[in-house]
Amino acid sequence: MSRYERVSRRSFVAAMAAVPLARLVAKDKKIPIGLELYSVRDELKKDQPATLQAVAKMGYQCVEFFAPYYDWTADEAKQVRKQLNDLGIKCYSTHNGLQSFTPEGLGKAIELNKILGTQYIVLAHPGEISTLDEWRHIIDVLNKANRQMSSDGLHAGYHNHDLEWKPVDGQKPIELIAANTDKSIMLQLDVGTCLETGNDPVAWIEQNPGRIRSLHLKDWSPQKGYRVLFGEGIAPWKKIFAAAESTGGVEYYLIEQEGSDYPELEAADRCLVAYRNLHG
Repeated sequence: MSRYERVSRRSFVAAMAAVPLARLVAKDKKIPIGLELYSVRDELKKDQPATLQAVAKMGYQCVEFFAPYYDWTADEAKQVRKQLNDLGIKCYSTHNGLQSFTPEGLGKAIELNKILGTQYIVLAHPGEISTLDEWRHIIDVLNKANRQMSSDGLHAGYHNHDLEWKPVDGQKPIELIAANTDKSIMLQLDVGTCLETGNDPVAWIEQNPGRIRSLHLKDWSPQKGYRVLFGEGIAPWKKIFAAAESTGGVEYYLIEQEGSDYPELEAADRCLVAYRNLHG
């Protein structure tokens, strides 16, 4: 066991021994820290149960499954939920392709997410889009799906990549999405892609109060791109946390690591230790 694992486990045990998670969030404003499982995608393919166990052992309090989860059967989702319950970790959201937002696919997405106990079904990518009319179509898809999800106690979310920050006919698609989607739709901020495109994540959070309910804590640097670990890039994390917790309405954080100089699980462990040292 690495020293990173020992530190993160001690931090997790100490926090959880103090008060239940629900009270931590509601009373003491402690935001759960989770892992976007794309960070450990290769390990997940090899042995999903063992990977989830390793992630929980590090001290992560929640996870976010990405698009392949949609291929599960209801029984497979129930098995995953049982393991999450046994490990004491939550799944507040999933990452999805457009299929999950279509009339044909939404029912299955809702069923699986209700089994997993999530709150948000997040659209991870809109596909190939180049015009404002195509963006308006995506907005319509989000709003319609969100209305159906709401009747089942769920909400839609939208996750940005670099595409949304690049102006189309003088307008940033991310601003069009924020202005024209239902306010109950979460705007999940990917910090790394915001930085890479030269935008200010703090300003974005402050411009959208109450809607930045989760953030992908992905760092970035001009020299190494996304291969830097959390805290090693140019992200002003303390300012981001302050804005997210005072204005953004953040409910949970998710560390995301696209790649690094370390094996996937070690990278995830190192990022968690760095987060606890920086955020507290």
